[in-house]
Parts: sequence; C-alpha cells; structure tokens
Amino acid sequence: MSTTLITHAVIVNEGKQARGSVLVRDNLIDKVVYDGEPLQVKADMVIDAKGRYLMPGAIDDQVHFREPGLTHKGDISSESRAAVAGGITSYMDMPNTNPQTTTQILLEEKYRRASEVSMANYSFYMGATNDNLGELLETNPTRVCGIKIFMGASTGNMLVDNPETLRDIFSKSPMLIAVHCEDESIIRGNTASAKARFGDDVPVYFHPVIRDEDACYRSSLLAVELAEKYGTRLHILHLSTAREIELLRSDMPLSAKKITAEVCVHHLVFDNRDYFTHGNLIKWNPAIKTARDKEALFQGLIEGKIDVVATDHAPHTLAEKQNTYFRAPSGGPLVQHSLVAMLEFCTKGMLQPEQVVTKMCHAPAEAFRIDRRGFIREGYFADLVIVDPLSHWTVSADNLLYKCGWSPFTGVSFSSTITHTFVNGNLVYENGRFNEQHRGSRLTFNK
Repeated sequence: MSTTLITHAVIVNEGKQARGSVLVRDNLIDKVVYDGEPLQVKADMVIDAKGRYLMPGAIDDQVHFREPGLTHKGDISSESRAAVAGGITSYMDMPNTNPQTTTQILLEEKYRRASEVSMANYSFYMGATNDNLGELLETNPTRVCGIKIFMGASTGNMLVDNPETLRDIFSKSPMLIAVHCEDESIIRGNTASAKARFGDDVPVYFHPVIRDEDACYRSSLLAVELAEKYGTRLHILHLSTAREIELLRSDMPLSAKKITAEVCVHHLVFDNRDYFTHGNLIKWNPAIKTARDKEALFQGLIEGKIDVVATDHAPHTLAEKQNTYFRAPSGGPLVQHSLVAMLEFCTKGMLQPEQVVTKMCHAPAEAFRIDRRGFIREGYFADLVIVDPLSHWTVSADNLLYKCGWSPFTGVSFSSTITHTFVNGNLVYENGRFNEQHRGSRLTFNK
C-alpha cells in the first residue's frame, strides 16, 4: 500500500479555492483537509505544493488519437503522454479510425490496446453508421462513454443521414449520444459556390463560409428535436456559432440536463481573422468562425448554457496540413496545451480557476456520469494535477510532445505550467519527466 501526501496546496475544487492538503492511498483520495494544519501522517512521498494549484485531472470528452490505422499522425501511447503532460488524466476517443469503430469486436480491440499503452484513463465511443443499429444496441452503457453520430458531416461511410436510422438510434439507445452537427447538403452547396468563384484554389479563410452557421444550426436543431421527442441523452460536440447557443438551457443544474453541449479550446481562442496567419493549421470541422461567434461561445460558457470545454484533439502531419485547402485535412493537436490555454483566460481576468475546473473536470464527469472521477473528494480516484500559476514558458518545437510535431500554439507564451500529474494515484508526470511504469484504467459509468 503506497501513500502520497500533497501539502500547502491551493485546492481548486467545487467552485472554490482553499488551502489544504490531500492524502492519496493507493489509487484513491484518502483524506482532504482544508484551511488547517497539514495532515500529520507519514507518507511514502510528500510534495509541498505551496504557491501552486491542486486540481482534479481534466477529462477530455473528445479526442482522435488515430489508432488504429492512422498512427503516422499520432497513436494512443504518444498522445496520452502529451495529454498527461497537459493535465488531462482521462479522455474519450472517437471512432473514425481505420478500421472505423463500428462493431463490438473492433471497439473492444481499442480498449485492449489502450490497456497496454495509455498513460491516461480512457474510453472509446461506439460509432454509428446507417446500418449498424444492432451493434449500437449491444453497447454496454456502464463500460462505454457513448455512441458517436456524424450527423450530416461526411466522414468516410460514417455519415448518418437516413431519417429512419436517426429516429431508431435516438428512440432506442439507452446511453448518451454525442453528435457532430453540420448539414452536408448545405456544405455541398457552399462548396460548389466557392469552386465557381475560386476554382480549386479556394483560400482557407473561406472555410467558415463553406461550413457556415446555417450548416451547423440546421443539424444541431435536428439533433435537439430528436432528443426532445424521444427523451434521449444528447451531447452536442464542438459548438462553433452564436446561433446554436439558442438551442441550449441554463435554467437547471447540469445533473438534471438531458441535452448538454461543449465548446472546444480553439473556438474560444481563435476566430476567422487568424486564418491569415495560421492558415490550414487552424482548419477544423466545424470551422472556426467570427469574433462575434467566439465571444458568444465564451459568454455561453460563463452563463452555463455550454457545459464542457474539450479539445477535439485531431493530429495530422505538417506535410498534410501544408496542402491546398481541399487537400489539407481538418483538425489539429491540442491536449498538451488545453488546460494552460484555458488558465490563460484567468491570467487575463476573463475566468476564474474554479470555472476552468468546473468546465474541464467536474462537468465532463457529471454529463457522462463517470464513476468517481472529476472531483477532489475522499473515496474518489486520485486523478490530480498540480499547476504553478506563475511559471511562464513558451511553446516551441523542443517541448512539443505530439507525434505530429507541430502545434497552432507554437511561439505562444503561457503563464502557467503543469508540474505534476497523478493518474489513479500514480505520479506519471513530474516537471517534464514521465514514469512509464504505470497505465491508465478503463473509465466506467453510472448509468
């Protein structure tokens, strides 16, 4: 039985900051003591966290770690290392790999692989197609985070656009459905108009014109209407427009919501003016849109209409990103920098650290009903992060951990540094060094 004592920390948890100490015994939080004398216990390891934040580990409900089949971009091992270095202790990975995760056999193969190589805790979505309803309904809601539907967004053969299929999934699924919402018919029409104007040499700043507000809103509206009709638990991924926020509610606690939503870090940091300097490096689907949309998303987050902050971490090689607009894939790496990017809003006086913890730690745990994670509570798993809020550093090629080797934040200076990350009570990351002896665990869910 191993013990770790973290003393003199500023514990950021459940809407407050308070000085205190935490005792970890094996993989669980054993004692939490606030505003008093440090715990007088002997421990195998003692960490003095004076002047630093102690937070729950962040939970990222949307990543693409590219394994299997696309491992030249990233893999479970490389990207989970980057995640724990960024303070993310649990992640939920998407099904659009090669092969796509659309059967129970393929789903369990990803879990097996993660058990071997993932440094963070993990879950994997079951992917929906127009013809795999039987496989979807076999998914165990206590051991799988959710079903992923690409609603109107073309991703190989994972575009689910059959109205009867959508009705069956929403009406019969006993578990959370996470949706990517963009209307493909609108996107096709906008693409044709762009090609008529520019030919094949469409500039990347036209990305939010092709994948516009209407494409997002129409698809999100359909998802909300289906969820309300059938009482489905719905999670709308990566909101990108002000208009979509109109579909959401803030007049009830998260625990009572059946329809939740997230915003991703890049939609809060960048806007369409940044295409002129970053080009395809900030080409994501849904597209980064206007400054007005960015401001509305930020306000929706503060007001509680938007529940979760995630990354949609989706690495591609730099060579792939340097292609022309139509040939350059959408997505980019973010897990190493998402928590410090959100804490930068605190440095600027736009958020408080406890708000960041609510949206990146507590809310994903509540929305997905994750068993005993996302909070600093006695009896919960010891997924913990220590942050030095006054340790400045600059993102450079020398300190990137993504397999793809680049970041949209290269050259950006952050005010906070992740110094320690614990996964299930194990210190897996400390000041740039990894402990490769430990692996994360499969997340389980209270359904």
